[in-house]
Amino acid sequence: MFTDLGLIEPLMRAIAGEGYTTPTDIQARAIPALLEGRDVLGIAQTGTGKTAAFALPILQKLMADRRRPKPRSARALVLTPTRELACQIRDDFAVYGKHLPLRAVVIHGGVSQNPQVNAARNGVDIMIATPGRLLDLLSQRHIELSGIEIFVLDEADRMLDMGFIRDVRAIAAQVPQQRQTLMFSATMPGEVSALVNSLLKNSVRVEVTPPATTVERIDQKVMFVARDNKRHLLDHLLADRAVTRAIVFSRTKHGANRVAEQLKKNGVRADAIHGNKSQSARQRALDEFKAGHLRVLVATDIAARGIDVDSVSHVINFDLPMEPESYVHRIGRTARASADGAAISFCDHDEVAQLRAIEREIRQAVPVDANHPFHVEGAAASSRSAQRGPKPGSSRGRGGHKRAHGGHAHRRAA
Repeated sequence: MFTDLGLIEPLMRAIAGEGYTTPTDIQARAIPALLEGRDVLGIAQTGTGKTAAFALPILQKLMADRRRPKPRSARALVLTPTRELACQIRDDFAVYGKHLPLRAVVIHGGVSQNPQVNAARNGVDIMIATPGRLLDLLSQRHIELSGIEIFVLDEADRMLDMGFIRDVRAIAAQVPQQRQTLMFSATMPGEVSALVNSLLKNSVRVEVTPPATTVERIDQKVMFVARDNKRHLLDHLLADRAVTRAIVFSRTKHGANRVAEQLKKNGVRADAIHGNKSQSARQRALDEFKAGHLRVLVATDIAARGIDVDSVSHVINFDLPMEPESYVHRIGRTARASADGAAISFCDHDEVAQLRAIEREIRQAVPVDANHPFHVEGAAASSRSAQRGPKPGSSRGRGGHKRAHGGHAHRRAA
């Protein structure tokens, strides 16, 4: 229970106000270590509650010593790979800290820097930033990092994927050596391990929810379909009103636009979110999706990293990802906050190798659903001939992992 973690009353009141009673595994294990001042390495997938795992102890530690932040600096810095994720983390800090007199600022590109510079001029308690804009403001001397006491690196593996590791090292070099450091990553490729060794000291490692456990909680299916029929299959699926709120993943920005336009022509409330759209357009689409005004959000992998919506009923992989790790990140957008979820993947003949790589990554076969009007037996047969390891249908699906709703399970902090 959260009452066992030693959190101060204003934080407990905020948690209770959100209906949270039971911490997730990473919260239960990371929060006490962070309150003790330890460096922490958290290995956790999206949807495991890692934001609260670092936000709650940061807020408590800042309140325990109410020193004034230095001008143009902050006391806590959270570095994260995308604008959307930065805004989501800001919102989470606002929720958990709503009864505390602490100030936060978000630093990211895609918008004018002037409001961000002005907000940071007199110093803030918490700064949430993306690497590019932060380095830009550091070079202009609008921001400096000498006042940082707590440094958080979130989604370190995604930083590597997006080419930010060099930027991260440049920023870390400007943060005081005497600090508390927290790092979170879903996977641990070699370069991230090297970053851990250079930034963390005598750290506590908290590893929860390996990928296979995460994906087994989701009802997964693969549908074999010719590439030219993918749009027709999507229309067929969306005719089912059980698909109440869906994220559709496209491999490319142009593909995301085409899918969203097709859906809108067919009367489906939809919009696309990707890197070519302005920050204001991306945020507007995300806000409308969260508010339930959009039924479908079509996204590319990078743009989707900040999507944290509890009630996504379906994730649909219109295109299979090139990197199998991205599959886990994608489908983790559903089955959040004790809700059930479904992930449906379209696979054409040219994507069979990617499907096999995904199944090796998640250590289980994705069950085949041939019960749709666009099934292509040739692609299915090609898949079966390439099969290695578990046979199709051997997946445990959600067996033994089904999440209860409402009063049947304690709600957990996101």
